[in-house]
Order: sequence, then structure tokens, then C-alpha cells
Amino acid sequence: MNTQELDDIITRIEMLGEEDANVLREKGASYGSSWRKYGGVSAFMNLARKWDRLIHEAERHNYDVFVAAEVDMRDETILEDIRDLRRYLFLVEEHITTLAMNKVD
Repeated sequence: MNTQELDDIITRIEMLGEEDANVLREKGASYGSSWRKYGGVSAFMNLARKWDRLIHEAERHNYDVFVAAEVDMRDETILEDIRDLRRYLFLVEEHITTLAMNKVD
């Protein structure tokens, strides 16, 4: 991978991050912090639920997530599951780092 290819990838990742922030802002207005309603167990179970859906779809294609995404015809696609998982991971990371920062203060 050359420098330009890496720059292009990073630019697309930055765009994904902005899109995630917008979606989280939108969903946060509707759902609030329901993803962690019962503490860390709720947060973990939301992550596990999305991961389980990914495994279920990928396993049908010998764990080739690219093939699974290509042929996925569900209403809620494997790509949407990936996006949801990434957004839950952002929420969990933000919450954990905020707790850690508040502990230090």
C-alpha cells in the first residue's frame, strides 16, 4: 500500500467517523443511554448481540465477511450490523474513557 492509498483509506475512515457521530446524535435523541441501562452488562450484551448476528451471517459463507456482505439480502444487512457494532464500540469506549478520566480528576 502506497502513501496515497493509505491517505484515501484514512479519509474514508474519517468520513465514517463523522457519519457515526451524526447517527449516534440522532439515535441518542430518541433512545438516550438505553444501551447501558443496566450498566456494563447491558453494554456488553448489545455488543454481543451485534457480534452474534455477524457470526451467524459470516458462518454461512465460511466466515468470509466480504462474500457474506456481497450476497446478504436481508432487510438489515451485514454491513448495517457492522456499522451498529462499530457505533456501540464507540459508545462503550467513550463511556469507559470518561469514567477513567473522572477517576483521575
